[in-house]
Amino acid sequence: MQKQYGRIIGWGAYVPEKIVTNYDLEKTVDTSHEWIVQRTGIHQRHIAAPHETNATMSVEAARQALHKANLAAADLDLIIVATTTGDHLTPAVSSQVQHMLGATDVPAFVLSNGCTGFLYALTTAQQFISSGVYQNILVIGAELLSRYVDWTDRNTCVLFGDAAGAFVLQATEEACGVLGFDLGSDGSGSQHIIAHAAGSAEPINATTFDEGRHFIRMNGREVFKFATRILGTTSQRALTQAQLSLNDIDCIVPHQANLRIIQAAARSMNLPMERFLVKVHKYANTSAASIPVAICDGLASGEIKLDDRLLLVSFGSGLTWASAVLQMAPITEFAYAVAKTASPEVAELVSSNGFTH
Repeated sequence: MQKQYGRIIGWGAYVPEKIVTNYDLEKTVDTSHEWIVQRTGIHQRHIAAPHETNATMSVEAARQALHKANLAAADLDLIIVATTTGDHLTPAVSSQVQHMLGATDVPAFVLSNGCTGFLYALTTAQQFISSGVYQNILVIGAELLSRYVDWTDRNTCVLFGDAAGAFVLQATEEACGVLGFDLGSDGSGSQHIIAHAAGSAEPINATTFDEGRHFIRMNGREVFKFATRILGTTSQRALTQAQLSLNDIDCIVPHQANLRIIQAAARSMNLPMERFLVKVHKYANTSAASIPVAICDGLASGEIKLDDRLLLVSFGSGLTWASAVLQMAPITEFAYAVAKTASPEVAELVSSNGFTH
């Protein structure tokens, strides 16, 4: 059997309409726009409206991705939602998303791994395609972190935003999609990003609620040290598996958590910042949604091209890390996309060949 790759045929992102700027936060907590920008690079974040949920955001991003892929929800073989902020403890939000999309009887599950969740889900989808089991897979990264943030804690409330991003992968024999990856975990640092009273070990009760132990707490210094140490290492492992080097990469898309961390990673990898796609100033840290939202933004702005080879790299709670080399599209597909804009005659020929992007 010919090796199967997961081609990215559709992508979509959703961010809530409401924007909370650093200047807005100055009015409620002891902070300033300059303080936040200097330490994080963040200028604003999108915050979900009261009627919005993880599921509704996921569905909006998924519908965009399916539209670009020219697929109906019923054409899907699997749905994976990467999130730690599902609508309920149970059922899994993936089942809500599956139902809301109209993906009748399509299997769906949640992969809960914090900020690295989308890359874990993307590489998991690749395994289902490589094995020949599934042909079309929807991968979503979504987080509604604003409802798990203590808005009186200036150390955490300035960092996070809400968003969802989605990719559709389709099996192909052409070398594209995930070409190499690296995943890892070091649970000895699990206390550095934690919501103590949000699980079965410490159930929420009146005492824990009053103490705010259900909110996300983070040891920023330790997370910074971990991230700057691991990003270059995991990137090189993914490149080695793909049998490529940094010279073969068109754009590096890091987890959008903190500009200083991205800058430190650039120094450790001996690369200019121009090689990195940075969107943290617009969206803040959206955890599992961070990388797909950044890619969608980059595609819309032209900073990422349809045939680019990307290096995706992330870190997060656990503590965990993940990286992947992603070929956005085979060169032959990209040639069709370019040809579509050449003339009406060429566009008609391209459409007759089934290229629908």
